[in-house]
Amino acid sequence: MIRLAIYGAGAFGAALAVAYATAGRDVTLWARSGAAQMAASREVPRLPGTRLPGAVRVTGDPRIDADIALIAVPTQSLGAMIEATRPDAPCLVSCAKGIDMETGLGPTALIRRHAPQRRVAQLTGPSFAVDIAAGLPTALTLACEEDETGAMLQEVLSTPGLRLYRTTDVIGAELGGALKNVVAIAAGAAIGAGLGDSARAAIIARGFAEMGRVASARGAQAETLTGLSGLGDLVLTCASEKSRNFRYGMALATGAGVDPAMTVEGLHTARRIAADPSLETPITDVVAALADGRLDFAAALDTLLARPLKPE
Repeated sequence: MIRLAIYGAGAFGAALAVAYATAGRDVTLWARSGAAQMAASREVPRLPGTRLPGAVRVTGDPRIDADIALIAVPTQSLGAMIEATRPDAPCLVSCAKGIDMETGLGPTALIRRHAPQRRVAQLTGPSFAVDIAAGLPTALTLACEEDETGAMLQEVLSTPGLRLYRTTDVIGAELGGALKNVVAIAAGAAIGAGLGDSARAAIIARGFAEMGRVASARGAQAETLTGLSGLGDLVLTCASEKSRNFRYGMALATGAGVDPAMTVEGLHTARRIAADPSLETPITDVVAALADGRLDFAAALDTLLARPLKPE
């Protein structure tokens, strides 16, 4: 039996552990802290109401014998995590969505920088951890430049409730997962400010066009953005308060407090993309300015509405 190691016992990592153990996989879950307590209680602090199956081994020791390691930590801590844990599996699968602020790299490139001898892939797409843990039907994208490795991972990591579609366009899949978070912040801000669902729909549509421009400029295939890792994830993230980025956008518009421990990858991505003057990214630029306090919400809205009229 192929052995799976999941590094990161937050909501998504734990949800994957539940899904794969339920499907009969050999699963070890690594927790940076609290491993002994989680192993004893079987409860997941970041996923209330979810219990780990007895078959899931929980450990705080990063030295895990595994064939495939799924890395379920935020992009901004991914490089440091790989350096600290040194996963020994021959194949590493990133589950992160975002762009590293320091290097500008996507998750798989970050992994290759720190583990150059490993085969690397990206798992991304429209998914909430609570749905995966509950066994609800979920479809994701598995992106791997090596088609043979991708086919193997697709077979191993698919379950009756978790269906994976394969692509070799890693850049496109990664950017879809990163850029949709920026649009979700804008959509959340629109709803938080009471602008209504029509405004949210406009942001989703124009945000999708913006995602396409950025992805194309960075070498992605246009059709990748129309799939699960782009359009699919965009629709999910902009439509539900389960999305951290959407909730963050609502908080920006209403002035509500934000949990400082909450991961908001879209904020980092917005800042990185907005810093590139060669890209036409009005929504991203406004999200970055709004988050950094350079614009208030009224001024941000005026900035977008004052843009020149042009063909769609």
